[in-house]
Amino acid sequence: NAPQFKFSDFGTRRRYSKDWHQELVKTLKDSIPDQFIGTSNVWLAKKYHLKPIGTMAHEYLQAAQVLAPHFLESQRYALQTWAKEYPNQLGIALTDVFAMDVFLKDFDYELAMQYDGLRQDSGNPIEWAAKAINHYHKLKIDPLTKQLVFSNGLTFEKALDIYNQFKNKTQLFFGIGTHLTNDLGYETLDIVIKMTHTNGKPVIKISDSPGKVFCESQTLLNYVKKVFNL
Repeated sequence: NAPQFKFSDFGTRRRYSKDWHQELVKTLKDSIPDQFIGTSNVWLAKKYHLKPIGTMAHEYLQAAQVLAPHFLESQRYALQTWAKEYPNQLGIALTDVFAMDVFLKDFDYELAMQYDGLRQDSGNPIEWAAKAINHYHKLKIDPLTKQLVFSNGLTFEKALDIYNQFKNKTQLFFGIGTHLTNDLGYETLDIVIKMTHTNGKPVIKISDSPGKVFCESQTLLNYVKKVFNL
């Protein structure tokens, strides 16, 4: 009932085992090659002739907070630098380092045209998608020409719900992790990797999920909350 539903494997970090992961990827490739479009595991992509799929890391955008000429322009600086380094490729931008609303203020027409789309990795996916589509409309860009990638704690049920709500409004892709690679009933590892400092200076990540803030400097946290009205 969902022939255009496309998903990839994003499950390396919390997989049950290497062997199970390998068996899973091979089975998906052989069984549903039109819907299973790739894996974030580069070794498995090479082994099974799949497309390696991923996006920029949160750490890249966090590092730019120190490396950019000005902190408040760091997100725009990071996006512009990435697009210059990888023109016409790797064009999916992460939106939840300063939260989606702040991201969209930086994501102007020029950047929106340079990037293929956006990736949701925290918060409510339905609200996020609605904001993204509305933003493209405001910029006079057809959302059907852009991609929205979802990767936040997805199951197939959640992904199909998102798909059914937005399938006629934009291009949709899903990165499914733990639900694919550790569905055997065992507790998954709670592995979170985020940057705290760059060149000795603190950096911050403010998720779209309430309460998820990565920052070891109360001064920086207070400043960001004030200037972005968070």
